[in-house]
Amino acid sequence: MEPAVERVEGNLAHRRGDFPTLTAALDYAARGTGSMRFHGPRGELVEDLSYARLADEAREAGARLLGLGLEPGDRVGLIAETDGDFMRGFMGCLHAGLIPAPMPLPAAFGSREAYAEQIRRIGAVAGIRAVLTPEVIRDWVVDAFAGSGLVYTGTLGAIPGEPRPLPAGTPASDAIAYLQFSSGTTSLPKGIAVSHAAMMANIRAMAEHGLDITADDRGVSWLPLYHDMGLVGCMFVPIAAQMPISYYATRDFVRRPGLWLKLISDTRATLSYAPSFGYDLAARRAKVDGLDLSSWRIAGIGGDMIKTGTLAAFAEAFASAGFDARAFLPSYGMAEATLGLTFAPLGQGCRAVSVELARLDRGEVAPAEAGSPGARSFAVCGSALPEHEVIIADETGAPLPAGRVGHILARGPSLMTGYFGDEQATRAALSADGWLDTGDLGFFDGDELVVTGRAKDLIIINGRNIWPQDIEWAIESGAEGVRAGGVAAFGVTPSDGDGGTAEETVTVVAECRVSDPNARATLREHIHALVRERIGIEVEVTLAGPGVLPRTSSGKLSRARAREMFLAGVFAA
Repeated sequence: MEPAVERVEGNLAHRRGDFPTLTAALDYAARGTGSMRFHGPRGELVEDLSYARLADEAREAGARLLGLGLEPGDRVGLIAETDGDFMRGFMGCLHAGLIPAPMPLPAAFGSREAYAEQIRRIGAVAGIRAVLTPEVIRDWVVDAFAGSGLVYTGTLGAIPGEPRPLPAGTPASDAIAYLQFSSGTTSLPKGIAVSHAAMMANIRAMAEHGLDITADDRGVSWLPLYHDMGLVGCMFVPIAAQMPISYYATRDFVRRPGLWLKLISDTRATLSYAPSFGYDLAARRAKVDGLDLSSWRIAGIGGDMIKTGTLAAFAEAFASAGFDARAFLPSYGMAEATLGLTFAPLGQGCRAVSVELARLDRGEVAPAEAGSPGARSFAVCGSALPEHEVIIADETGAPLPAGRVGHILARGPSLMTGYFGDEQATRAALSADGWLDTGDLGFFDGDELVVTGRAKDLIIINGRNIWPQDIEWAIESGAEGVRAGGVAAFGVTPSDGDGGTAEETVTVVAECRVSDPNARATLREHIHALVRERIGIEVEVTLAGPGVLPRTSSGKLSRARAREMFLAGVFAA
């Protein structure tokens, strides 16, 4: 095992990701006073893990993993609990030349069997040889991989045997650093392979340009560490920028969203990110009493379609606590680009543009007065990071002129190597000249990107492009009794069902607490009328109980999974 990193006294010169590897970044951060602080479900401090101690203990973890007989290049699954052992295990893998593959925690109310199948699928795609798990679900994970031939399944602290020396030198820049698996995957999962060079290029671009991190910044995060926004944005970036950060678990945020704001207030944090649902949950359930949010200079927003009304409601709710709406920072990215691709200007807040919905349905962009009938507002997600390019293209990949909606393509040093072990999927996503098909649709407002939705979610009715979020937002805003964020709209074709109808239909599943049969019938009719009036189409309506619709680890609605559940009769049951 290599010796501990030499410590220095005094102030450490601030650096923003200009390192060859994340382990080199950690070694530098270890010379300062920064730390990762982990909090329990009531905000109590569970562990204060200094970067200095993490650097030492990560080396020890890497040496112990090699002592299991693992070799550089082997893949190691890590169940991504929000704790110090995940950080030690992940950084230990990087020190040892192993490839970490973060795995999700069990879903709330999910079955043990379903979870076992999920992590087994990830393990099979990654070809893992060992799994590190927190003690609380150790038995679940051990049982899931029983008979799989792994060299070890268990906690970091219980790894048996003698450590082996860590490899000398720096890994090749194009070598795979880690595998990122998308959350909420229901079919064969894709392992996004990110090289050391891509990882550090994205970290540096975000720290320097997207976020402009300073030596005075500190963060707070409840985002899951198996999601790219939590892993890259809230683990890698703080390490590479020597930034102190406080964490608490996603499951605890869902139970106590006010703790997010309390930690920001108590620690005088300056930077924290969340998807739309996080701001919505905090605005509805957190109390303003005793909070001071005046230090919060970057309230990042990403990970799903940005709801401008949600942000406005949050800003209004916490203005008296010192929150400044100019702190909102819309951004756009994805795991296939490591994380970030575009960032809005700092200090501007969330700027929105309004366009004519009827023209948008035809792939055209025409300005409209905000709030006027037939108008639709979108958040503007900013310009591409330096050395990165983003274009709007047609289905052949040819660039479209201004004023057109099309496929968002990206190119730059942050892009993935490919999908691990899946050449076909890699070729479908990455062109020969380096363009990534993001799978999203959008347009440009000047030189800033506006995202309109996922291409695979688009519903085409009689030649019209129907955006499912338009249907969902119309229902959420106009149907009393429907749960906010609890509506899924998707298309169903005749081949999906048992013969079905002759034409594609649009199905809506809405969560509600209405139990009286007459009231439910009235609600269905009201939803029909709302969509007919605002969108101009007919829909099939299914009412479901609260919390039934599937969501990803970042809280984003999974329409694809909701559609699968509808076809399987889950909501009818």
